[in-house]
Amino acid sequence: MRDFECEGVIHVHSIYSDGSGTIEEIMQAATELGLDFVIVTDHNTLKARADGYEGYYFNDQRHLTLCLISYEANDIYDQNHYLALGVSKTVHKRKPASDYVEAVREAGGFGVIAHPHERREAFEKYPPFPWTEWSANFDGIEIWNQMSEWAEGWKPENRFRRVFHPLASVTAPPKETLELWDKVNQERKVIAIGGVDAHAHEFNLLGLTIKIFPYKVCFRSIRTHALLREPIDATQPIEQEREKIYEALREGRSFISNSYLGAAKGFRFWATRGAETIEMGDAVWRSDEPIRFQAIAPRECAIRLIRNGRIEAERQGDRLDVATSEAGVYRVECHLNQKAWIFSNAIRVVAT
Repeated sequence: MRDFECEGVIHVHSIYSDGSGTIEEIMQAATELGLDFVIVTDHNTLKARADGYEGYYFNDQRHLTLCLISYEANDIYDQNHYLALGVSKTVHKRKPASDYVEAVREAGGFGVIAHPHERREAFEKYPPFPWTEWSANFDGIEIWNQMSEWAEGWKPENRFRRVFHPLASVTAPPKETLELWDKVNQERKVIAIGGVDAHAHEFNLLGLTIKIFPYKVCFRSIRTHALLREPIDATQPIEQEREKIYEALREGRSFISNSYLGAAKGFRFWATRGAETIEMGDAVWRSDEPIRFQAIAPRECAIRLIRNGRIEAERQGDRLDVATSEAGVYRVECHLNQKAWIFSNAIRVVAT
């Protein structure tokens, strides 16, 4: 099994919508951190791409970072936010959520529900935007949103810690979101990503204006790792090479990490049955022949094999190897020092 891992951030806003930074500032932060890609998702616009900002960016060590321009759609009530990925035009206008979910797919892209269970009482200026159109045939779910988690946990007694140590608030994806993702995956394939929802907003605290989450801080938190079939070739047009990232995400050959806890590059989850190799995002028919589920972590941690939302097996170390012939939706979680660290996409074993 050969792949090329790219680590990046998804769900980023710039001055083209409600973010405070230019694309150049966003990409400077990304290249300084050595990210492999950034997917900018401004609200209801692809103008940054039309203005020529999608492309290749390099840091002083010539490390390559791709800037990909997609967008975040919403309905006429500014509800049901949907990351429309890999599309060449906006398709959301004057459509209800169920319609633009289909329109994204018809336009050759795929979509991911943003902050599906978002809720909060603080920050009247920034109300929550949970997803409500659950009958829509969405392609994916953002299971972990850094900004939503930070805002939802804001309380008067912890506001100073959240301002001056913001990444400590990143703890785990919402239980409700994981449960729903596991449930829907038992019916059909739904991929998962993690998002930062970066805006670099300024907040007022006791009369002081503070930018709590500059892009470089946000980019140290929730990352998505895409496993490509071929490496990125910067001598080729960006229109060609960006499809390598989108294809891996669309297929579910990816995993999510909280990079603030530790570097997650090198994690892998796969299965084998005889000579057959089954990757994240794959589905296979159940048979009497056992399937071996295997995972490798970059360092010692608690590795859990999850089946249909329940722990099937757990190992302390850097490897997991479990054989089973049961049908179900299998994924892996890694917990480091009892904190959520890595979440894989799923392998589905379908009953005959």
